[in-house]
Amino acid sequence: MGWGKLRIGGAWSGVLEVEMDEWTVAMLREEVANRSDCGGPHSINLICAGRVLKDGDGTEKLSQLGIRNNAKILASKVSADQDGKSVKDEFLAEEERSKKLSRLKAAATSLASRHADGSLPVEDFNLELENQSGEKVQLGSETDQRAIMMGLMLHANAKALIRRQQYRDALEVLTMGEEAFSLCDPKLIEMVDNVSILQIDMVWCYFMLRDITWLSVAGIRLAKAREGIERAHGKESTRLRILQGGRYPELALHLRMELLEGVVAYHSGQLQKSKNALISAQAKYLQLQVPDEALSLLMSMGYKEREAKRALRMNNLDVGSAVDFLVEEKVKKAQKREENLQRQKEILEQKQYGRTPLRKAVDLQKLKELVSIGFEKDLAAEALRRNENDTQKALDDLTNPETNSALQNDVISRKRKRLRKTTASATENLVSMGFDRASVDSALRTFGSEEEALNYLLGQPNANAVEQANPSSALPPDTHGTDRLGAEHAVGSDAEGSSAGPSAQDDSLERDVEMEDQLTEGLQNADAYSDYDIEVTKEGEAIIEYLALLSSAENVG
Repeated sequence: MGWGKLRIGGAWSGVLEVEMDEWTVAMLREEVANRSDCGGPHSINLICAGRVLKDGDGTEKLSQLGIRNNAKILASKVSADQDGKSVKDEFLAEEERSKKLSRLKAAATSLASRHADGSLPVEDFNLELENQSGEKVQLGSETDQRAIMMGLMLHANAKALIRRQQYRDALEVLTMGEEAFSLCDPKLIEMVDNVSILQIDMVWCYFMLRDITWLSVAGIRLAKAREGIERAHGKESTRLRILQGGRYPELALHLRMELLEGVVAYHSGQLQKSKNALISAQAKYLQLQVPDEALSLLMSMGYKEREAKRALRMNNLDVGSAVDFLVEEKVKKAQKREENLQRQKEILEQKQYGRTPLRKAVDLQKLKELVSIGFEKDLAAEALRRNENDTQKALDDLTNPETNSALQNDVISRKRKRLRKTTASATENLVSMGFDRASVDSALRTFGSEEEALNYLLGQPNANAVEQANPSSALPPDTHGTDRLGAEHAVGSDAEGSSAGPSAQDDSLERDVEMEDQLTEGLQNADAYSDYDIEVTKEGEAIIEYLALLSSAENVG
């Protein structure tokens, strides 16, 4: 083949004349490193036609690798964290990383299973699906619900990793999220944009890792993402615009997608297509630049810089609309907090009633219906619990004198057990503080609650004096103190076929609380706009970089 020209871009831009039948990748890498002053050949990656060029055994020539005259080669700097790691360190880090990812997947599976099938939550919160308006929705079957929940949790976790620039880990978690979404009915997935956004996030990780070996699959993912977003948002986002009341939350997402489409087109040799995509992305980038005056005005109203910028970007930089948006968001957050507190109270109430034979929670809506027609609440809850939340069967039991009597006995039995458990716990707590057990027993019999018993014991010079306070007093059947504690430690009925109460199940669960907290934190702090809330600084830098590469290629050509 003889001599040929190679067009280099990236860390160094220019044209190299090389002897294709003589030069190796190592020789080319050294030459580019010398010209770019990057600190040696080890600090440069060479990418040609979407393939990272490897040194191999050092004997293969450029012509043997399929590199031809006028080939375009991207020279990128190796990130600092790739330098200087020993093989042993890398192996140990990889092993630890693999374990953590396995734990994360197991925790996501466990959480989704517990929260998608009507089981009584172990936690004091419940994961529920919401639409863009913040309304609770039920999508598809229990399997679909579980798949969507798992996908959303993993996607939220991956976004947190992306924010911390841990792109490799994020990519692994996104792959698990994609797998989870794939278990859901495709018709349901087509209704939402979550999977499309996940695809864009995956390609963003490829790009930030500068791993162009993913070039072909990146193009496929972006095509699917564009198709999915158009289906969910409508042509030119018309459907989304209606749903969002004329707002423009998707602008940053489209900017990132077009940038990545431009990058893929560039490395595929489609220079004009790349230029069109990058120019469109640049226009959106400029559209998202917040004017200082508008930002200053919102901040003077007491809003923080981050939330003010977000509001302006979501509302096409219109100050009035941004203020309306911020006010609405504040109201929504307050409402959300109130709903969460209410849901926590409901879960504590559900725990008090125990689990059904299939370990589900008592359905509070069905319980409310039975109470509204005159049945006592605890009795109605026991009837639903026994009958797996079947309202008609519960009604039959409640109206049958024989089964009604049995239900009453079970309710009384469970209350006594809860009371004994609470009293035992209170006794141990007070004894552990140094009080005599006999004095503690007497104080609890006299005052009923742990708090009042403690106050009395602390006020006695001789704790045994409580014996004379009310020696014949009996333990009240139900007090405010035991209700409060019992709600957290309620146990199930002795009725045949019933399961042990929440505390019994909790003890048998092998939970990875650390991983579960990581997964739920991302969801609990998210809102309807989180997926669109992208800080576009890196995108702006990448647009400039690739437009420069295109310009260099055009000048050389």
